[in-house]
Amino acid sequence: MMKPLAGTYALVFSSTEAAPIAIGKHGTLRLQRGYYVYVGSALGPGGLHARMAHHLEPTGHPHWHVDYLRTHTKPQEVWFCYGRILWEHRWAYCLGLQRGASVPLAGFGSSDCMCESHLFFFGSRPSRAAFGRSLRTSDRRHPPVQLHSLPANS
Repeated sequence: MMKPLAGTYALVFSSTEAAPIAIGKHGTLRLQRGYYVYVGSALGPGGLHARMAHHLEPTGHPHWHVDYLRTHTKPQEVWFCYGRILWEHRWAYCLGLQRGASVPLAGFGSSDCMCESHLFFFGSRPSRAAFGRSLRTSDRRHPPVQLHSLPANS
């Protein structure tokens, strides 16, 4: 169980379908078979624990862009680090540099910042270890990226 502390996270989802899905007023995401990684931060009350409780349960009333994606995909794991430093944008930058990464919908999850997107697509499962090395190379202050595995029936 994740602690109710502030932090940065990446949700890794798998998709077995290929279909267009509406992302609120933002546009249409052309869902593909493969993996999606969504980056965010949880600095408010309840921290990572509360945010994951929200994001990992499908909802009939989507609030964030990722809530629309969640209803069509299966969560696989959560990568995270605790702390009040806002690493979210660095994570988005480093994820975009990973082998096989592409941006499936510009502006997804990043309508309030200058990042191209906070959602990335991979044809095969992305590597948390490679991602963590990329973060440490870009900023030695970055803490290790931890893994929270999800039950097989999530």
